[in-house]
Amino acid sequence: MTKQRKLIHQIICLSPMHLSAEEIYFEAKKQCPSIAVGTVYRNLNLMAEEGQITKIETAGQPVRFDKNVIPHEHFFCTDCGRLFDLDLKGIKEFISEQTGMDVEGYTLSVRCRCAECRLPKGA
Repeated sequence: MTKQRKLIHQIICLSPMHLSAEEIYFEAKKQCPSIAVGTVYRNLNLMAEEGQITKIETAGQPVRFDKNVIPHEHFFCTDCGRLFDLDLKGIKEFISEQTGMDVEGYTLSVRCRCAECRLPKGA
C-alpha cells in the first residue's frame, strides 16, 4: 500500500462521518501537501473496488465513503446532508421472503430529518 493510500484510508477510518472525496482530499492535503486530487479519487475508487471501503451514492449528493464494509443501510438528512449508519437486522431475508428471490445485495438510504435538524431554531 502506498503512502498516499495509507493516508487516505487512515482519514476515512478515523472520521466519525461519511466523507466526500473532496473532504478527504482537503484533509490529506494538510498532511501531505504534494498529494494530487487525482491521486485521491483514483485511490478511493480502487479501495472501493477492492472492498477496503464502501462507496455510498445518494441522488443529488456527492459520493461519500464509509469505513464500514459490512452491508448496512443509511439515513440521509435532507436538511443538513449528513449520512448516518442504520442497521436493519434481517432486511435481506425479509426482502427474499417477500419477493421469493435470492437477494445478492442491495443499497438502502432512508431520507429523513436528523435529530439536530428537527430541533427548533435557537434551541
